[in-house]
Amino acid sequence: MVSRLSKKKDQEILEDELKESAEQTEAEVEANTETEETVVEEVDELTALKKENATLKETQLRQQAEFQNYKRRTEKEKSEIYKYANEKIVIELLAVMDNLDRALDSISHNAEDHQNVLNGVEMIKKSFEDLLEKEGVQAIEAVDNPFDPNMHHAVMTEEKDGCDSDVVIEEFQKGYKLGEKVVRPSMVKVSS
Repeated sequence: MVSRLSKKKDQEILEDELKESAEQTEAEVEANTETEETVVEEVDELTALKKENATLKETQLRQQAEFQNYKRRTEKEKSEIYKYANEKIVIELLAVMDNLDRALDSISHNAEDHQNVLNGVEMIKKSFEDLLEKEGVQAIEAVDNPFDPNMHHAVMTEEKDGCDSDVVIEEFQKGYKLGEKVVRPSMVKVSS
């Protein structure tokens, strides 16, 4: 009987241990399931953060590129403004240059009487030409060149023997360019 009691007790102890072990295993499984869910949530959150980070980096790169383009464009515009800032004053100086040309033409007809005046006006004209050249102003060559409506303003046409059609045969007023921009076209007579 003792042995039966002992077996029964052993069996109860064994069952209790198994029960405790099962409960412990269930608790571990439950804890592992919660841990797995937490890990999955953290992985999902990490993936979302990585995507957001990549999007922000792409946006930043795009904005940097746009800023560089803006900077380049404004530098070019500023350069153009500086390049042609003197255009208005150049146009006004050209009127002075025209008057000097007229003075030289009228003085040269009576050159014997006015040699000193002629020399002075020629020096002033040369100073103006040098100043304009320094600022990038160039005279447009017109006579004996093909007529170009971008550089010449035709005020007359005339038939001329031995001359091709649409060739400048006389210049009434010089034309000028500031850099590559025509600030005043040449006033010309063109062969027809």
